[in-house]
Amino acid sequence: MLIAALLIVPTMLAPAADNLWTAVAIVSVAAAAHQWWSANLFTTASDMFPRRAVASVVGLGGFAGAMGGVLFQRITGRVLEATNNNYMAIFVVCGLAYVTAWVVIHLLVPRLEPARLDGEER
Repeated sequence: MLIAALLIVPTMLAPAADNLWTAVAIVSVAAAAHQWWSANLFTTASDMFPRRAVASVVGLGGFAGAMGGVLFQRITGRVLEATNNNYMAIFVVCGLAYVTAWVVIHLLVPRLEPARLDGEER
C-alpha cells in the first residue's frame, strides 16, 4: 500500500506540467495507483475482521468515504473561488492524501493483526 500511496504523490505536479499529455500521464498513474490502493484496502478489512463483521466494517468505511467526498467537493469549490480557479492546492491535498492515510492506518493498527470481537479467538 505504501508503494501505491507514493505513486500518487506526483499528482501534485499535474497542474505545473509543461503539456497536456504529461499531466494526463501523471493523473493516469495516480488513477492506477488508486485502484491498487483500494483493492488492498478492501482486503485489509477482510484480513483483520471476522467474516461476520466485514460487511459492517466495509459499509462504515464506505459511508465515511462518501461523506468525506461530499465535504471535499464543497471545500474544493470554496478553495477554487478563493484562488481564482487555481487547482494547485487541490492537487497538493490529493497527492498527500494516500500517504497520510497510510500513516493513519499504521498509527491506529501498527501490527495489522486480526481483531478479536467479543473475546473470540480467530
